[in-house]
Amino acid sequence: MNEETSRVALKPTAGQTVGPFFGYALPYEGGPEVVPPYRADAVLLHGVVYDGAGAGIPDALLEIWQADASGRISKEPGSFNRDARTFTGFGRAATDAVGHYQFSTVVPGPVTEGGAPFIAVTIFARGLLDNLYTRIYLPENEDANARDPLLASLSDAERATLIAVRDEDGNLRHDIHLQGEKETVFLEFRR
Repeated sequence: MNEETSRVALKPTAGQTVGPFFGYALPYEGGPEVVPPYRADAVLLHGVVYDGAGAGIPDALLEIWQADASGRISKEPGSFNRDARTFTGFGRAATDAVGHYQFSTVVPGPVTEGGAPFIAVTIFARGLLDNLYTRIYLPENEDANARDPLLASLSDAERATLIAVRDEDGNLRHDIHLQGEKETVFLEFRR
C-alpha cells in the first residue's frame, strides 16, 4: 500500500458486508397478505424480531409458508402476484423501525391427521450469514402439540419459544429472539 492509498478511506463493497440489503428487492406489494385482511377467516399474525440485547431489529425480513385452514398445502402459482382469491400459503414481510412484523393469513389446519398445525418461518436479518428457520405453533392445539415430535423433543422453555399466544382480539402474536435468554428454537435445514 502506498502513502496515498493509506490516506483514502476505502469502503467495503456489497460482497464484503452482511447487509442489510433486503429492502431493495425482496419486499413486494401484498407480500404480508397471505389472504386479504377483510376475509372473514383472516387472522393477524404479528410480533417483534429481537436481537441478543433485547432490541427490536428494524431491518429483518420474514417469510412464512403454511397450509390452508383445511390442512391443504397449496401448489398454486402466484405468490408474488396477489389476486385476493388464490391461497398460495406464502407471505413475506419486513420489520418496521422497532422490529415489528405482521401478516394477514388464516389459521392453518393440520397437514396430517391428528398432527399439530404450524407455520414455517424463515428469518433474514443483519449479521446473519445464513437465514434462520423456525416454526410457529398454535396455542389452542395442546393435544396435537404434545404429540408433535419436534415440540416433544424440547424442554418446556424451548417449546414456549415456538408457540404463539392469542391476543384479546383473537389474533396471533409470536416474538422471535435471535439470541439471548429467550432465544427462539431454530431448525437445521439440510438441502
